[in-house]
Amino acid sequence: MNNPKIGILAGEGKMPVYIAKKALSRGYDVYVLGLKGNAKAGDYKGIAKDFGAIRLGQLGAGIAFFKERGVPEVVMAGRVQHTSIFTNLMPDKRGIAFLTSLKSMQTKYVLSRLIEECAKDGVTFVNSALFLEDFFPHKGVLSKRQPTADEQKTIDYGFHIAKQIATLDIGLTCVVSQQAVIAVEGMEGTDKCIARAGELYKKSAEKDAAVAVVKAARPNQDMRYDLPVIGKGTLKSVHKAGFSILAFEADKTLVMDLDEVIELANKLNICLVAV
Repeated sequence: MNNPKIGILAGEGKMPVYIAKKALSRGYDVYVLGLKGNAKAGDYKGIAKDFGAIRLGQLGAGIAFFKERGVPEVVMAGRVQHTSIFTNLMPDKRGIAFLTSLKSMQTKYVLSRLIEECAKDGVTFVNSALFLEDFFPHKGVLSKRQPTADEQKTIDYGFHIAKQIATLDIGLTCVVSQQAVIAVEGMEGTDKCIARAGELYKKSAEKDAAVAVVKAARPNQDMRYDLPVIGKGTLKSVHKAGFSILAFEADKTLVMDLDEVIELANKLNICLVAV
C-alpha cells in the first residue's frame, strides 16, 4: 500500500520544516517545493521524498512539480518577504498570465487567487498549520509576568488597532502606547516593524509607559495562507527594542517552539499574553 502524499510550498523559517517532520512521522511521503532565496534543500534532507525549487512567479513550474508527482494536497508555509513581489519576481508564461489578471497586489487577494488558479489543475491547498494543532495557545497569560491594569488597557487598545490593520490587509502587527500607535506593520514584516517602533519610541518618549507589541489574525482568517506566527525571534526583537509586552490573538496565532517561547519570555521578563 502506498503512503499518502503531501506537498509543501515552502518559504523560510521553521514552520514548513516542522510540518514536513510531522507529516513524515504520520506516514506521509513529503514533497517540498521551495521558493529560491527562502527555503533551503538541506533543511529537508532525510525528510522530503523530493525537493524542488522555483522563483516567485513561476506558477506553471510549481503546479507541474506537484502534478507530476501525483501530489493532490499542498500546504503553504514559511515566510516570504512581501517586498519580493517587487524585487524577486521572475514569472514563467503561466505566471505572467496570472499576474496580468490580478486587480490588486494585496496579500490576501493575491494568495486567494493563487489558490483558485492551482485548484484548476487539481492542486488543492489545505490548512497551513496542518499537523501543528498544539501550537495555537488559548486565551490567557502564558508568562510568569502578569500585565498591570495599565498594561492591559494598552494591550486591549493594541488588539483593536491590530484587527483594524489586518482587516485592511496592511499587516498583522502594531506597536502601541498610551492609546496611541507607534508603528504598524507593512511589507517590511514583524521584526522590522518592532525595530522601527523601538527607534521612534526611544527618540520621543519622555517617561516610562506601557508599550505593547500586538499581533492579530485577519477577520475570517483563511487558514490556508499567511497565518499570524510568533516565535523566539519575535521575543528577541521585542526585547531588543526595549519593550516588554507581546500579545497575540488566541487560538489563531501559531507559536513556534511554544515551550521554549514561554521559557524565553520568563527569562527576558516579557509579559506574553494570548488575547
